Amino acid sequence: MKKTRFAIVGCGSIGRRHIAVIDAEPNAEIVAICDIKEEAAREQSDLYDNLPFYTDFTEMLANIEADVINIATPHALHADMSIEALRAGFDVLVEKPMALTTEDCKRMNAVSKETGQQLWVVKQNRHNVPVRLAKDAIDKGMLGKIFMIKCDILWNRYQGYYDDSPWRGVKEEEGGALFTQASHFIDLLIWWCGDVVKAQCHAETQNHNIETEDSGVAILNFANGAIGSLVWTTCVYNKNYEGSVTIVGERGTIKIGGKYLNKIEFWDVEGYPLPEGIEFSDKPNAYGKYQGTSSNHDKVVKALIAYLNREGNETVDGFEGMKSIDAIEHIYNAMANG
Repeated sequence: MKKTRFAIVGCGSIGRRHIAVIDAEPNAEIVAICDIKEEAAREQSDLYDNLPFYTDFTEMLANIEADVINIATPHALHADMSIEALRAGFDVLVEKPMALTTEDCKRMNAVSKETGQQLWVVKQNRHNVPVRLAKDAIDKGMLGKIFMIKCDILWNRYQGYYDDSPWRGVKEEEGGALFTQASHFIDLLIWWCGDVVKAQCHAETQNHNIETEDSGVAILNFANGAIGSLVWTTCVYNKNYEGSVTIVGERGTIKIGGKYLNKIEFWDVEGYPLPEGIEFSDKPNAYGKYQGTSSNHDKVVKALIAYLNREGNETVDGFEGMKSIDAIEHIYNAMANG
């Protein structure tokens, strides 16, 4: 198999994760990395045997031979950088959130279609073992009608998390906690229950010196008729407490919990017991003093490579990725109009 060639822009926390995963993937190679901060790019270059690095994104695109550009920059840059890479003739894998508005998502998808280049969005939690088990049960109709879905994201982010990266907590640059901490959870709710068609919301900034909210509660209505609740906060004392989803169906109840959707905490599905001997191997991403969602970027990269080699399709394209942005807009608009 010919190795898939990647270039990564953004050498912050998530960008370093991309570099590490692709470096460890036998069917991939990194041809270049990029960050406007030369020190950050040089540090990663030194760590990975003098990788070619750039401090100018446009210059990198003009000088490399690559298959895929990974966009791992602050949220507000995702749309324009993806479009620039697509127009330059590269496929693109963009970190969550895909963009900060559905209009930007539509622009990205339009350019992908126009250029014929692929656009994918990172949704690594879809690869979690418990998430896949639940998806399988839902797709087979084992739960019957889904009545309700409950999602709790009860995490800690200390003030330094925001202070260390000046774009975090800034409305125009980060968007808010739904784009950052809750994005993957919202994606799963939609994957299971269809689009968010109605939302009610109340949110506040309770414990951080930031522009965006750090706590919120939303009531959601989904396309499949389910009602849902979404509770999120970054105000939990000391460390992350829980990231969980409970699905209440006509013929079964499932709770996926742990801190990062990495455990089955309850499974009672008629005629469909939980298989024995399952290895729950999902681990959290670690970023120094805090942790995030599951560390399954390796599975995202493997799925992308498999798709390019016509060996399956477990990727998330830009049209699928846009759905969570639309849902987040529904929720924030409900908060603004509430």
